[in-house]
Formats: sequence, structure tokens, C-alpha cells
Amino acid sequence: MTTSERVWEIPEPLSVYEIRMEDGTVVILRRHGNPEGPRLVLSHGNGLAADLYYPFWSLLAEDFDLFIYDLRNHGWNPVGPQRGHNLPSFVDDHDRILEVIDEEYGEKPKTGVFHSISALTTLLSPTGGSGFAARVLFDPPVCKPDDYPEEFDVATRRIAEMTQRRTERFKTIEECVDFLRWIPVYRRAVPGVRELVARTTLRESANGEGYELRCPRDYEAQIVNHARAFAVWVDLEAMRCPTKVIGADPILPYSYLPTFDLSHISTMDYDFLPDATHLLQLEQPEECVAVVREFMALHDLLHP
Repeated sequence: MTTSERVWEIPEPLSVYEIRMEDGTVVILRRHGNPEGPRLVLSHGNGLAADLYYPFWSLLAEDFDLFIYDLRNHGWNPVGPQRGHNLPSFVDDHDRILEVIDEEYGEKPKTGVFHSISALTTLLSPTGGSGFAARVLFDPPVCKPDDYPEEFDVATRRIAEMTQRRTERFKTIEECVDFLRWIPVYRRAVPGVRELVARTTLRESANGEGYELRCPRDYEAQIVNHARAFAVWVDLEAMRCPTKVIGADPILPYSYLPTFDLSHISTMDYDFLPDATHLLQLEQPEECVAVVREFMALHDLLHP
């Protein structure tokens, strides 16, 4: 790491709550920020971790009541059986987490802030978003069935194959940071993100020899394959809460999956961030925070 590279220090949560799902899977919910502020619920993209998004959500911590969780088998969560690692399970977890937040911390209007696969997860929920006062979704992998392009299918196959070849273990965190310097996907990220990727997506190996992926690569690839099918399952015309979608710049070469223009969906407020790729919140955190604030202000949600 160069001397000029920023080091992001993630604070200890205000509280931690362990949620055990019906199948025994554990998801660890954390609370950060200002408990008196408007409530936000945040999660992350496939193979990543909620703490990786700290350059984004740190800008919300002073004013907002933040509830942050990792998808099952990611981040803080223990790794369970691969058979339970699928999008329907993600959806069940999502719905249960919203119930627990209300049960344990009191009911208050919630705004969901999700990226990529967690954004697809909330869109797949049978509740239609009724547990939220509003949602802001960053680059969800969705498209209408009649718009499903061959390009999307080719991209998901390519990503799944690349994921299954990912380096699983590193001797040190620094070795991983050096490795990530050669990965183009993080080229536009704010300073310090590569080090944060290493710290939040790796854990010490059980045998004490080096570090390994918190979310195993086969699990990550399995979700990429699921996205090929579930991207068309979302009923984009049946949103039960105000929903804002922010896509990557469609002019840029995409780093994950193609960004679809959803401006024709009447139930959805769609826009994109110029010069941003799929990792919008890690590249333009201030602009992404501005989008959240503006959408919440539009729906009178900035006051708890």
C-alpha cells in the first residue's frame, strides 16, 4: 500500500443482533449511526461485504439510523451449506431481517438502500417492498422478459466462469491488496478501497495459515448463475413503495453485467450516474449519498 493510500477504519457497531433463520443460517445485523435519525437498511453485492461500502455509508452515519447486514455466507456471517446459498433464501432472509428490526428496535419508517444482488433480492420479495417507506437501488441486475438480451446471458456465463477461477487464499492481507491492483474493476474506486476489499472479504483461515475468502468462490458463482434466471422474475410494474434505481453509465464498458435503461417503467424512478461503473458507491460515494437524500426528501422521509 502506498503512503498516500487512505485507510478506512470501520467503527464498532452500536449494537449487534444475531438472527437465526428457519434453516439454521445465521445473519448478523449491525446498527450504526444516529438512532434518532431516519432509518436506513443497507446491504451489498455478490461476493462482497456491507463493511466494504463504508466510504458510502460513513457519509450517512451522522444523520441516519443505519441497519447493515451481510447476505448469508458473506462478511460477518459464518459459512453454511452451499445448498442453502440461493436467491430464494436471500429473499426469505431479507423479509425476516425487516421483521426483526421492527421487533427488536421499534417500528419506524425504513428506507432500503441496496446494491446489485441485494437490490435484486428486495425486488424479488413477495412483499413488493411494502416493508419500506422507499427504496434506493444501485445497479440491480434486472430486465423485462421481452428485453432479455443474449449479451446478458453471455456476461453471466463469463462472470461465473471467472469467479470459479478466483484466487481463494492469500498469505497476507497485503498480498491480496497488491493482487487487487491488477484488477480493472477497482480502477475508478476511491483511495483505500482495495485494502478495504481485502479486509472485508477475507478472513483468517481455520488452520491459521493465511487468509481465505469469506464467501467461497463456488457460492459466489452459484449466485451469478441464479441471476441469469431470476433477473426476469421481478414484476417491475408492481412496486408497493416508491423505488429509485440508479444505474451505471451505459456508455462505459460494463464491468459486471449490462446496465438496462429502466426509464420506461412507470412505477420506477430511474437515472444513471455518469462515469460510474457497477461499483457506483465505491467510486462516487458523495454523489450516491446525494441521490439517497434527494429521494428521501422527495417523499418526506428525512425526518424520523
